[in-house]
Amino acid sequence: MLPAYRSAAVEVILIGMASARDTLRKIIHIDMDAFYAAVEQLDRPELRNRPVIVGGDPASRGVVATASYEARAYGIHSAMPASRARHLCSKAIFLPPRFERYREISAAIHVVLRGYSNVIEPLSLDEAYLDVTGSRCLQGSATRLAQAIRKEIRARTGLVASAGVSYNKCLAKLASDLDKPDGLSVITPAEGPDFIAALAIERLPGIGPATQRQLCRLGIATGADLRRRSLEDLVEHFGKAGAWYYQIARGIDDRPVTPHRERKSLGCERTFPVDLRHREELLAALSTLADRLAVGLADHGLAAHTLTLKLKYSDFRLLTRSFSTPLPFHTRAEIDARLPALLERCGVGPHAPVRLLGLSASRFTPLRAITALQASLPLVP
Repeated sequence: MLPAYRSAAVEVILIGMASARDTLRKIIHIDMDAFYAAVEQLDRPELRNRPVIVGGDPASRGVVATASYEARAYGIHSAMPASRARHLCSKAIFLPPRFERYREISAAIHVVLRGYSNVIEPLSLDEAYLDVTGSRCLQGSATRLAQAIRKEIRARTGLVASAGVSYNKCLAKLASDLDKPDGLSVITPAEGPDFIAALAIERLPGIGPATQRQLCRLGIATGADLRRRSLEDLVEHFGKAGAWYYQIARGIDDRPVTPHRERKSLGCERTFPVDLRHREELLAALSTLADRLAVGLADHGLAAHTLTLKLKYSDFRLLTRSFSTPLPFHTRAEIDARLPALLERCGVGPHAPVRLLGLSASRFTPLRAITALQASLPLVP
């Protein structure tokens, strides 16, 4: 029986948690190592063992989409300004992304995945979840299946994948990052709760910089700290997200692997260490986000009809402004062109410092449909 002090909302959460975990699942997370850069090194052997960065122009306001492991040794990572990456490694080779090629390789990878499971949830061109709970292949061993998948991906594409195996999506994804590159890690049901307890709070999925600061103010710095908090306490402070934090602190994640998931929106945001006050610096920051958003759209093969600007002031007031067009957009230049008008509608200035900016796209059209339409149009002399 549930204690009387629990609210009706908390009772519903607990009942849902109990009913969802009636079978033990076997989940594999496949993550291609430094995918874009690895493809470039595959196609151009002279780039192998050299620091390769795929992304924007370091002479402008571009950002890093992917860095090879040779470049990562210099502290370079995705979403870093390309100019900063150039400063960290003057020998780095900067290349513009070739998304058609990446999609071609991704399609070959998914042919491999479909040979091992029909329950696949793609997350991007270079990563996916597989549910192999009912598989009879390789005696139903998820670990052996993951080994076979990695071996076949390398044989078919020449590229290296890391894999994580566990009983839920969260832990499988965390496991795939433990032994990169070319790694395979397993987190068993017996190990899951203690594995989460040892993690720093920012390593947990769904916890961004702002939430991390709020948790730290409550004295929560690790998974173990989080596990000591009651469901009621977390829901009081974080609403519905508090129920997720309560579950994940205990190694619980009941989300199913969902094939053919329809994406509703795609976005990125950044919280700044120092508030921004001037239009020029806000536009510069937004241009960097536009670069990341354009990469994300290309990564997912999408064009969008709606662009939304999210802005949080220093006093935590939140404002959003959107722009919709019948003509879909997907390039950084198209996004950049809409930013001044969106920012103008926010009333920013020295009197209203900004702590966070975000950009998101929605109302999607497949990019291949746009490309096919453009190809069918007659040439204008």
